[in-house]
Amino acid sequence: MRMNVPRDSRGLRIAVIGGGIGGLSAAAFLRRAGLTATVYEQASALKEVGAGLVVAPNAARLLRRLGLTDRLLHHAVALEWGWEFRRWEDGGVLSVEQLTGVCERLYGERTYVVHRADLLDAVKSAVPGAWVRLGARCTAVEALPDSAVLRFADGGRAEADVVIGADGVHSVVRGVVAEPAPPEYSGLCAFRTVVPAGRAPAFARRHAQTLWLGPGRHFVHYPISGGRAVNVVAFAPAGDYTEESWSAMSTVEEFSAEFTGWDTRVTDLIKAGGTPGRWALLDRTPLDRWSRGRITLLGDAAHPMFPFFGQGAAQAIEDAAALAVCLAENLDDPERALKRYESARIERTTRLQQVSHARGHVNHLPDGPEQQARDVALAGSDPLVSNGWIYGYDAESAASAAGPPVPAADSRGPGARGRELFTEERSADPAPGS
Repeated sequence: MRMNVPRDSRGLRIAVIGGGIGGLSAAAFLRRAGLTATVYEQASALKEVGAGLVVAPNAARLLRRLGLTDRLLHHAVALEWGWEFRRWEDGGVLSVEQLTGVCERLYGERTYVVHRADLLDAVKSAVPGAWVRLGARCTAVEALPDSAVLRFADGGRAEADVVIGADGVHSVVRGVVAEPAPPEYSGLCAFRTVVPAGRAPAFARRHAQTLWLGPGRHFVHYPISGGRAVNVVAFAPAGDYTEESWSAMSTVEEFSAEFTGWDTRVTDLIKAGGTPGRWALLDRTPLDRWSRGRITLLGDAAHPMFPFFGQGAAQAIEDAAALAVCLAENLDDPERALKRYESARIERTTRLQQVSHARGHVNHLPDGPEQQARDVALAGSDPLVSNGWIYGYDAESAASAAGPPVPAADSRGPGARGRELFTEERSADPAPGS
């Protein structure tokens, strides 16, 4: 069965594989640029699993340009306080920073926390329903000289002039663009749960993002869903657990046992939640390239990162905005457009992969001299300013200013410098995140 990818008014057939936040953002920004796309989503409905995420100013300004701010604010919570780091055993405050007023002055936007499903619904509203094909699981992509062929689980096929792989951490498209490589075992796993506001203590309902740091573990909570619930996510040693699925579940007892001996506010919040999810954090080395011919990657398919900087969804949204700019400005040469997009994005996302990776060590220091030095550094830090390279960044302006891609200086590809950053840097400023 042939599944036609419609041509837009300029004759370009664009296929987006994956209907998550990244894929729908790509479609929304392409529409804003006057282009048309078809989104292929394997699920029977557009929905997000998981729980909360941070919408920092770099993502908030792009969502505003899509006209989604008012819709998002029905469900998002604007943070008043961020980086509220607390000590694991007694809740002593190591540092905290006011965001209200300061964030807007520095970056023109506030920082929000939101349920993933609410963000997906907001972005979905910017994409015509006729553009989305549900129940379409892409199983293979074949690169042709001037197009690509998509094959689907039901036997269907489609041909497109441009293919955008937004199909997540287990991307099918990634295997076409880059040499397939298995992920590495990180030794960490994550627990998540959502606590109804009626069962959460007032302490956890504050418009604050709180991070409890302890030996080998850290614990995060903040309100979501317009304050109707509290998002809880925590990270602990994985043992022999390697399941990397957001649908995998644990038990309250297992989750609570990981934080035995911690401040009772932590363990009480765990017990107030429902059955927690649990997934392993697997490590992936940054790619040297994202594109091959008319095929490219976006979001977790291109740069999966640990959630410790709260930038996973934000970077997918940035990718989407930058890609739309590059395609709209290079319609006569899609391959050039995709290389320009890759060149504009790969070093930034690799750096964020690196600093997110580094926080896993910094957050989990055992009690002792190194931990004490970290706590002193936290008390004297100003992360809202020091992370201006993240929050003040404008993905559309950067993509437009990037110009044509410059050939790599060696055979390693345009991601070579980014990979060097990944291996060279060993520390990171504290930033809001999971």
